[in-house]
Amino acid sequence: MSCRFDDRHWALILGGSSGFGLATAAKLARHGMNLAIVHRDRKGAMPEIEPRFAELRATGARVLTFNLDALSTEGRKQTLDVLAAEAGRDGRVRLLLHSIAYGNLKPLLPADEAGVVLEDEDFARTVYSMGTSLVTWVQDVFGRRLFASDARVIGLTSEGNQVAWPGYAAVSAAKCALESVARALAVELGPFGVRCNIVQPGVTDTPALRLIPGSERMKAAALAKNPLGRLTTPADVADVICLLSTDEARWVNGALIRVDGGERVAG
Repeated sequence: MSCRFDDRHWALILGGSSGFGLATAAKLARHGMNLAIVHRDRKGAMPEIEPRFAELRATGARVLTFNLDALSTEGRKQTLDVLAAEAGRDGRVRLLLHSIAYGNLKPLLPADEAGVVLEDEDFARTVYSMGTSLVTWVQDVFGRRLFASDARVIGLTSEGNQVAWPGYAAVSAAKCALESVARALAVELGPFGVRCNIVQPGVTDTPALRLIPGSERMKAAALAKNPLGRLTTPADVADVICLLSTDEARWVNGALIRVDGGERVAG
């Protein structure tokens, strides 16, 4: 891909210190997109993360990073205040990527003597963090008039939106909510030039996947059936998100796009 993004354009990435978010940041930075990365990491993890951010800055892109709670009103306000000031009068958000991986992986029914199960608060927090918080961010970016005239909003779902995985019930509900609100956003944002789509990666070896019970079996099964003979990588997904952010993808709106090498249709 040979395109260069407008130097006034920014990508606002929610969950950008690892996995799909970080891979997308790296891809976009190489093509001239400025970055505002929101992440939530412990202080002890930063020595490993900071060099990755340094690599992004080395591309020449302007890079803002925010280690804060993206789900809080204060965190969202701080991020957008700084981004608006840094972007200046002409800077705009070309891409808002929702890649937040904060969900509860408890079972619905007791799996052992401890009797730990999903409760209402677990569901509510997970559905908001990995689903409907997309709307909250979109509303604030829109309200501040920070979207570019041809902007993109992209969320990430998974095959768990239709397949029952152990411990995944709350996240599955969140992904279904995300897909629903993304369709509504595609319709309501369309008249303002903003497109909204969902990307569904195949099974990918990310920190978030490793937290799911049985993830090793999931990876083995996906590898065995993938027609292209390997697992999906974060870079595969980043490539498609970058493509969706180009001018040529302006007519893609309200879609769910699988990026899995044919894993899903292989049965």
